[in-house]
Amino acid sequence: MFNTIGRAQGWSDTPLTRDGEIGITELGLGFAAKNIKFDYAFSSDSGRTIQTINFILKYSENEGIPYEMDKRIREWCFGSLDGGYDGELFYGVLPRTDAFQGKDLHEVTYPELAQGILDVDTAGWAEPWEVLRKRILEGFTAIAEDLERSGGGDAIVVSHGMTIATFAWLIDPSVEHPPLDNGSVTVVAYENGRFTLETLGDMTYRQVGREIIEKDNGKK
Repeated sequence: MFNTIGRAQGWSDTPLTRDGEIGITELGLGFAAKNIKFDYAFSSDSGRTIQTINFILKYSENEGIPYEMDKRIREWCFGSLDGGYDGELFYGVLPRTDAFQGKDLHEVTYPELAQGILDVDTAGWAEPWEVLRKRILEGFTAIAEDLERSGGGDAIVVSHGMTIATFAWLIDPSVEHPPLDNGSVTVVAYENGRFTLETLGDMTYRQVGREIIEKDNGKK
């Protein structure tokens, strides 16, 4: 809901809209059409990711697999501006901070963005870059190590746009990281203690699912 009305979601939590539910249904159907099977499922502990993982598992025909939540893969926290309007946060307050140094929003690094949020947070909730970086890496590493101890396999992990983008940047800072759409698929491999970024922000599974829904609706 906050995404739809242009508010910074962060640690605030609102449910999926009807359009959001349809989008994630598309993703699940796309996985099913491509016969994508998962061995494990993980999500953050935010309500919207819990909703999302349930839709994905149902429509991808992966229900019943082991599932865990991990608060370390939550979205960034925007401190006292969590839940505030995106325009006010990203184009009003943050550009005036020293961390931005006159840069455009799309030019700042993740560490600079984290420092900017820290500078304007009056509640003391925002995370310094090293804390944010550490929890994101620890969260995804714990998931990968769990899989490794279980003999390997494929996991579906539902996290959040900025958290996923930050994780991808930590794996490979040289890759251009566009904003990630809801329901996009990022593929990461883990072997010998090292992550490899294979796919970033893939929307083809949603497209496949959308075509299935449109075809079914055409029959009615």
